Amino acid sequence: MTSESELSSDEELRAIQEAALARAEARRKLGTSSRREYDAAASDRRDPKESAARASANARGAWKRMWVTEQAPTEAFSIVDRLVGSPYANPRVRTVPQDILAVNTIEFVLDLGEQMFRYGAGALEVETSMIAVMASFGLRNVDVDITYQSIHVNYAPPNAASLSLLRVVRSWTNNYAGLALVHQLVTDIVQDGVSQAEAVERLRDITRRPKQFPKWIVSAAGAIFAGLFVLYIGGSPTGSLVAFVSSIIVMEIGKLGAKWRIPEFFATAASAFAATAIAMVLWALDVLISPAIVVAGGIMLLLPSARIVSSVQDAINGFPVTAAGRAFSAMITYAAIVAGIVAALVLGSLAGVPSLDVAQVSSISYPWWAMLLTVGMATAAITAVEQSAIRLLLPTAGIAMLGFLAYSGSQWIGAGERLTPAVAAVVIGFAARLFAMRSSAPQLVIAVPAIVFLLPGLMIFRSMYVIAMNTSELVTGLAGMFNAMMIIMAVAAGVVLGDTLARPFTRGWSRNERRRIRRR
Repeated sequence: MTSESELSSDEELRAIQEAALARAEARRKLGTSSRREYDAAASDRRDPKESAARASANARGAWKRMWVTEQAPTEAFSIVDRLVGSPYANPRVRTVPQDILAVNTIEFVLDLGEQMFRYGAGALEVETSMIAVMASFGLRNVDVDITYQSIHVNYAPPNAASLSLLRVVRSWTNNYAGLALVHQLVTDIVQDGVSQAEAVERLRDITRRPKQFPKWIVSAAGAIFAGLFVLYIGGSPTGSLVAFVSSIIVMEIGKLGAKWRIPEFFATAASAFAATAIAMVLWALDVLISPAIVVAGGIMLLLPSARIVSSVQDAINGFPVTAAGRAFSAMITYAAIVAGIVAALVLGSLAGVPSLDVAQVSSISYPWWAMLLTVGMATAAITAVEQSAIRLLLPTAGIAMLGFLAYSGSQWIGAGERLTPAVAAVVIGFAARLFAMRSSAPQLVIAVPAIVFLLPGLMIFRSMYVIAMNTSELVTGLAGMFNAMMIIMAVAAGVVLGDTLARPFTRGWSRNERRRIRRR
């Protein structure tokens, strides 16, 4: 049986509701200004019980909202959220395909990711590209796992059996032009609705397309780069000519190693041996060169600068396994260079070649404007060696020259031996991101060739020489190698930082970077 107190409370609640409805109807019939006057007057004559009940309800609602989160703390993020901040944010999602079409889609995406890895792309770029393509083709319930040599995709549709496919990347090649074409293909899929059949055909054409430059142009460009780099670090014109010739020999040795299936370690060691031996022989013949500078220019073509940059980028972006794999591969390459140089120095010493005083390497000081032009021409040459697109040669050279100006400015203010190249790398990474977004190309294909002049080739050779020939100064040599590696890591991290700083300024530059629309 209902008590009198419960009846009275129900009647009060109904009275409050009726009064609220009456006020709402009265406000609806009034104009805007009259509504404000009515609300002000109504607040003065409101029933105290109604005001107390309304305040109590508002307090209870505020208290509940304090303890309710918008998203469960253990809820996983949607895989599409991984695209935020990338050039493929907010992809155009199509109809979910059938199972047989899902298999074809995943196989195509694995082919695409494999080619990007082979051409030198970073793990984050490969992952975001794959996710964007799968989302565009209607596959949303996917997981992508990337390690140093493998790409794993798992598709788990609701109320159906999951599908898991793995692809192993077994080879790498210099083809920045191909990487830019794959990047453009992904952009067209995401924003222009390219069909899967057309995308498969375009990817097949990219993989079958010859590289941008023939081998003889690549060899000539590498030799020109080595000669110009020797001038940049203070070598004489004669030393530049020697580096030009020795670099051609170095690249031919590398080609033979690839043709005969010789492991990369031994091919790299043989190339470093040849560059050092040529310089030592000319030194023994009293040719007016500085062998340390000549060797430093020769080994620049062997330094794994792209792998170091990609390794740091992967580590910063949350791919520790891939970063460790790239870093270890780069360390093996450095070990091969050390082995080749040490072998040449030891054999030269046994043959009676005078020892070098690498602590006092003679260098020539050139005007800053000559160095600026040298950096630009050397960058254009190394860009051709990396098989970049012709349209990117001059812009990459210009960005490197901009980095050189930042480098000179940092030196002028006394930023220090380690910080100066890092500042220049940030400028290069920033400018490379801006231009890459305008040119539909990855930032890496512009930034990596533009930072080569920042790498401490002469410091690496000096440290290697001390380690090999002066065992009493082993600690000094190891300290020099440590400083050189810190500079290389700082340059690589600077490129990544510059790319990150440029992202807010490039938001919306790409046609597919529209305002995000929730589809979840």
